[in-house]
Amino acid sequence: MTTPTRLILAVAIWCLAAVAVMLPLVWLINNRDWGIGLMLLVPFVVYGLLRLGRALEGWARASEPPSG
Repeated sequence: MTTPTRLILAVAIWCLAAVAVMLPLVWLINNRDWGIGLMLLVPFVVYGLLRLGRALEGWARASEPPSG
C-alpha cells in the first residue's frame, strides 16, 4: 500500500472512531439526567482519540519495506 493511501485510510479510520465514540457520548450527556456525570469522561476520551490519531499517523507515515 502506498503512503498516500495509508494516510487517507488512517484519516478515515480516525474519523469513524471519533464519530462512533463521541456521538453516543454527546447524546447521553444531552438527553439523560445523569449525563452530566459523563462530562468527567470527556477529557479521557479526547486524550484517547489524540493517541489514536498519533498512532495512525505513525502507521501511515512508516516507511515500507524494500521490495525485492
